[in-house]
Amino acid sequence: MRVRVVAGVLCGALATVAFTGCGIPERSEVQIDERREPATEAGSVSAWSKEPPSPSNSGTDSEAFVRDFLSAAAGEPDRAYDRVKQFVAPEFKSRMQDKRGSEVELTVVRLTDAPVITNNVDRSAAVTISVQQVGVLRADGRLVPPVSTETTYEFGLRSASPAGTADDGGGFYITDPPNLLLLSDTALRDYYEPQAVYFWNSDRTRLVPDQRYLPLTVPTERRLNEVVKWLVDGPSDWLSTGAVGLPDRTELINNATGGNGRWEVNLDMPGDDRTRADQFVTQLAWSLPDLDGKLELKVRNNSIVVADLAERRSRALYTLQEGPRRYCVYEGAVHPLEIAGEPGGTVPLDPGANRNVVSAGLARSGGKILAALVVTGSDGQRLSVGTGPDPVTAFKKGPVHTAIGRPVWLRAAGTEQPRGLVVAGGRLYRFDQNAQMTPIALNLPPAPVNAVAASLDGQRIAVVVGGLLYVAALNLAGGGVTVGPPRRVATSLTSISAVDWGDENRLIVAGSAGRPAIYEVSVDGAVQTPLKDDTGAKVTHLSTYPVNPTIPVPSGAFMYEANGVAYRGSPVEQIQRGEVGLVTPPPSGVRPGNPSAPFFLY
Repeated sequence: MRVRVVAGVLCGALATVAFTGCGIPERSEVQIDERREPATEAGSVSAWSKEPPSPSNSGTDSEAFVRDFLSAAAGEPDRAYDRVKQFVAPEFKSRMQDKRGSEVELTVVRLTDAPVITNNVDRSAAVTISVQQVGVLRADGRLVPPVSTETTYEFGLRSASPAGTADDGGGFYITDPPNLLLLSDTALRDYYEPQAVYFWNSDRTRLVPDQRYLPLTVPTERRLNEVVKWLVDGPSDWLSTGAVGLPDRTELINNATGGNGRWEVNLDMPGDDRTRADQFVTQLAWSLPDLDGKLELKVRNNSIVVADLAERRSRALYTLQEGPRRYCVYEGAVHPLEIAGEPGGTVPLDPGANRNVVSAGLARSGGKILAALVVTGSDGQRLSVGTGPDPVTAFKKGPVHTAIGRPVWLRAAGTEQPRGLVVAGGRLYRFDQNAQMTPIALNLPPAPVNAVAASLDGQRIAVVVGGLLYVAALNLAGGGVTVGPPRRVATSLTSISAVDWGDENRLIVAGSAGRPAIYEVSVDGAVQTPLKDDTGAKVTHLSTYPVNPTIPVPSGAFMYEANGVAYRGSPVEQIQRGEVGLVTPPPSGVRPGNPSAPFFLY
């Protein structure tokens, strides 16, 4: 029989606080916590604990048993093998080589079809699951790119009832199990808490979020300890181009402790970098947004900083001054959209430059407007760039290209010269305020670049190359733009055509899921959720306002264009001509145009 198993779906330079207390000695008698193992306080209870299923959870339902087997490894890594072996027949348990602590790795997969369970005459069954490899979940909460390339796994299923009996009430056992720990993407969603932790960019002027996963079985009061370890270990590999960790050889001394609004962290940090120590407290405050009270940071047992965590979070994470305004291109010019219940806007462009526009990217920065317009002429398309007070009056034009995509600005934390990214002629370019375009190399097999999007922190991009989705970190030192090694993002969408950032660690992606569709996809590909399962046609333009801690707005703020028609979500509705502001009605007998290329200004 065939059984279907359900598969689920700063910026801103932060001021340094003055240090108090004694200096940092070069060395003192300390005890380094090298165990990397849970250290639960006696009597602690987690208010958000959720244990993975046991073998008896499914009863006589073979479908549920297979689903639970793909969830059994979830939770704290030290007991992952023990939990999985409960599902395995006794005669096969010895095949699984136990690993402990930091060596435990879970192979996260997404089911691409219903698992096939074929019953045999001896009350056993053969199970085949077809999968997409998502990544490897390590003990430190990182989901790294996949190592395995298998698209199917096969194993057996037999009754757990004593041999020679007809009783099916004993449940099931897995026979001939895979030689690794499998975890479905559904289980990752159900038994882990996605956790953003923050690292400083290379010049330590802004914070860059990194995605981690914390088991829901970790007691609440131990979250501090786990997050401190993550910060000590440094950012994920793919972020290393644009983010830095603590000084080499930094270690956590004993366990981070505390309660009742008072917390203590003790580090063995080389050198006497007081600024770095203070910035670590800011990292920790944003990485644990629900943790309040006073935190004391010690370095080699000497108190260095005592800071109020909520006060640290009162400084804006991003240099956003106000919420988003919706715009579109109508009759070759940028116009504001007037949506009921939302604030409207004016056109921050000189009318002389606001002509023959195909698409646009506008941003606010330090009281100025950054404007990048794709304008068309008899010889092709050009990038027209201007910056200055509202309205922008002076523009410079770049070289001619056959086709230019939607331009995006890299948001700066300080006084850096404005820089942006754009796709032209199937290549990725950096542009500046003088409209000079410089090609950027991507360390990928040759294929046309389809789209690019920049995160709010300005240190990460999402890029579509050959219809595949990637993320990469940026290094902006010296006024340039260097792209780090791209990381492929696993998603069931194919033929991807557009992307933008939905929040700090999620992307809004347009592609094909049998039909043209728009999904929300986590930056590591682990979680995906359909936002529009049928757009009717290929999405050629997509823009979002990313949810963020500085100026939060309800999720679902995205707009797109498909087959020449513009839409806004959520819920998805067509943008009507009557919602285009500052428009003169067309002469009698002239058919009005359609809004196109919608975007946000923020």
